Amino acid sequence: MTTYDVTIIGGGPGGYVAAIRAAQLGLKTALVEKEHLGGVCLNWGCIPSKALLRNAELANLLTRGKEFGFTFENLQLDYSVAHKRSRQVSDRLVKGVQFLMKKNKIEVYQGTGKLKDATHIEIASAPDAPAVNGQKFDGVIESKNIIIATGARARSIPGVTIDGEAIITYRHALEITQPPKSIVIIGAGPIGVEFGYVFRAYGSDVTIIEMLPNVVPLEDEEVSAELARHLKKQGIQVLTNTKVESLTQVEGGVEVKAGGQTIKADKALIAIGFAPNSENIGLEKAGVKVERGAIVVDNHFHTNVPNIYAIGDVNAKLMLAHVGSAQGIVAAETIAGAETVELDYDAMPRCYYCQPQIASMGLTEKQAKEKGHEIKVGKFNFQPNGKALGLGEAYGFVKVIADAKYGEILGVHMIGPEVTELLPEWVLARNYELTPHEVARSVHAHPTLGEAMMEAAEAVEGQSIHQ
Repeated sequence: MTTYDVTIIGGGPGGYVAAIRAAQLGLKTALVEKEHLGGVCLNWGCIPSKALLRNAELANLLTRGKEFGFTFENLQLDYSVAHKRSRQVSDRLVKGVQFLMKKNKIEVYQGTGKLKDATHIEIASAPDAPAVNGQKFDGVIESKNIIIATGARARSIPGVTIDGEAIITYRHALEITQPPKSIVIIGAGPIGVEFGYVFRAYGSDVTIIEMLPNVVPLEDEEVSAELARHLKKQGIQVLTNTKVESLTQVEGGVEVKAGGQTIKADKALIAIGFAPNSENIGLEKAGVKVERGAIVVDNHFHTNVPNIYAIGDVNAKLMLAHVGSAQGIVAAETIAGAETVELDYDAMPRCYYCQPQIASMGLTEKQAKEKGHEIKVGKFNFQPNGKALGLGEAYGFVKVIADAKYGEILGVHMIGPEVTELLPEWVLARNYELTPHEVARSVHAHPTLGEAMMEAAEAVEGQSIHQ
């Protein structure tokens, strides 16, 4: 029986990153993945969807030809090409992960892993999945430490059957090669607004239904209001404070009853969140504690069983790919006895890649007040920003929430052009306990979108120059 220092079950952005870090630290490492390396993120989530979003951005830009001085007599948009490109981008990154496994001498078992006890994993090979490093194995391996990184799956509405054709999840949406004539999207979180933007750019009639009062309901209320305004401007019907009463398949598509009205469409996309994949992996045999479907962990991702760890969506701390990767590094370093950190979830980036983009971290203004903080708020619009004007995207804003007494950055909320690329400056500032004053005093190149961040930081003390 082969014995490893650490074995990771699940090869998504948490699992494969944990494997690489463990190997870097000199641990004999194995990785068990039942489908494809890179997991949902690289294969059916973050990466292919962002490729589609890029195509959608270009499609929208081409409709603004008069503004930029060009015209088309017969503009044609081929969604099948956009879909093909998204798969090519995904495949390239997956091959890159396969290379990294070989480079770091990580033994990959292509199959399903299930705990027999706290140190043994039973593997059933997956005949239809591609072999990696030539491994095809059915049997048991031994591991001194185990990291569970099995991710999560899309939630459904109770009583609704997802058939993959008329009623779909994000995964089915990524397989569509032609845009639906009409689609109802249930849930206005990241998946809902991003797919809404993509399909609308290719001519679909889109309705987004959200049970809570605002679109992107986890975000600052001003950001939510700004996005809702742009979605409606794009021709997307947005229904908030609206509960879906029924969702049924009918001839030619679906029928949705919500908020006292009936909506018929070709397809319905359910985008109401995720449930951890904690079932059928032998947790009960090893005695691992689970609460409400999520594996319980401490700040270094130990479970209640000393040598078993859980990272990423399966622990439900914060279901984002980059959070899973960060957790995987901490878990690997903890196992190796290396220096590591404790993650600050208030400094974790949250990003939405529709247009306009949203990027945020930390507390919203409402949350900060509810927690009893005395705050100062700085806000700067992109409208007077020279780079944003030059891009033709002078909308949105940067909003900074700071502690009134000490200047601690409590939250940052941005909506506008390329704000997902601007957020790391704020994460770095918070992690190293900088204040808005120090951000404001850091000279930002002109003209750049980043100047809006400097101005928002200045605005915390009422010193913004250009507003």
